[in-house]
Amino acid sequence: MSEDKNDSFRDMNKKEKAATIAGIALLIILVIGFVIGIFFFGLAGLFELLGVQYQSFWSLIGFVVSFFLLGLIAELFFKVIFKLTVRNITEKIKIVFFRFSFEFLSNWLVLFTVDEFMRSITLSLKAEIIIALLLAVLEIVFDDKD
Repeated sequence: MSEDKNDSFRDMNKKEKAATIAGIALLIILVIGFVIGIFFFGLAGLFELLGVQYQSFWSLIGFVVSFFLLGLIAELFFKVIFKLTVRNITEKIKIVFFRFSFEFLSNWLVLFTVDEFMRSITLSLKAEIIIALLLAVLEIVFDDKD
């Protein structure tokens, strides 16, 4: 049966292959755009509530994209450190405490870094901490694991 699937892919002409690859690429771009859009509107709402000043709509987009990309990199490092830290811990409350601490710390570090490099947006320490705490809680709540 798997040979039938391979034969059908080999039988596709170049236009069909290009259309399939373009369709998959478009789907990936749409998913990434959707996730960044959620970050954008969420942070825009939080910035409004916390009184954060930013120069333009484009500076906010730059902040969100920078936060998203740097956050992906930081998440990789902090996830490894978290796994190494809790691998011998059996108490669930301690694991949750460490997870919250690592999520908060990684979010705050990314927010602080992006804020320092961007001159068009200025976050106060209070706003950074509130946003990092909220993001840590949301990441834990919406995680698909138990």
